[in-house]
Formats: sequence, structure tokens, C-alpha cells
Amino acid sequence: MAPNTDKTDHPNRPFKQRKPLTTRREEVSGIRAKFPTKIPVIVEKYSKEKSLPVLDKTKFLVPQELPMATFVTIIRNRMQLSSTQAFYLIVNNKSMVNMTKTMAEIYRDNRDEDGFLYVTYASQEMFGSSHVLTIS
Repeated sequence: MAPNTDKTDHPNRPFKQRKPLTTRREEVSGIRAKFPTKIPVIVEKYSKEKSLPVLDKTKFLVPQELPMATFVTIIRNRMQLSSTQAFYLIVNNKSMVNMTKTMAEIYRDNRDEDGFLYVTYASQEMFGSSHVLTIS
């Protein structure tokens, strides 16, 4: 049997590149219909990140009222980081998030056209580097 050469299904590619826009929109529509009080979030490692582990899952369904600080703790625990390891969450590859905001507020202001909220994580070493992280 020939190996799978379909680049859209490669697990190391960003979520947006693995699934077409219409498929992602349909997925969000189904999620929001079934769980209207939950926020669909995609969490991925920054592409040039070297020191942080890959999460065991990409999709998260979180309560609207969940504070961002609590979501950060959930991500930290899933990565099994030590208390001395710093990491940052960046929304839409452009801005850091306010830890006092709820997931509903962040979703309202930053959701993608497909309906997902995209969050990228990176280590302190990547923060402020000359790559693509721009903090607004």
C-alpha cells in the first residue's frame, strides 16, 4: 500500500492547513449547536518553538466564563512544565492575551472567520525574537 501523501492531513501541519475553511466552519457550527456555552479553541505550538513539548491534543472546548489565567494553567499542566518554565500564549499569532479576561471576551474579540479561537504557545526564548511574534 502506498504511503499517504495528502499534505492536508499531516499532523505536524497547522490545523488551518489540514482542513479546508468550509470543513472547519461546519465543525464549529456543530460544536456551537451542541454546546452553546462552550468556546472552541485550537491550541498549537509556535512553528519555530524548540523547547516546549507538543500538546497531546489540539482542540479544546472551554466554558465561556473560564478566565484566561485558568486556561493558561490547564495548558501548563497538559505540557507538564515545571514551575520555573515560562511560556506565552499568543492569540491569532499577533497578540498576547489579557489574563483577567474570560474566554468569551477573548473569543468575541479574536475568533477566526471559521469560528475557532486560535492560540499559539511559545517559550520565553521565542518571545521577542526576530521571527513572527509581534505583540500589539
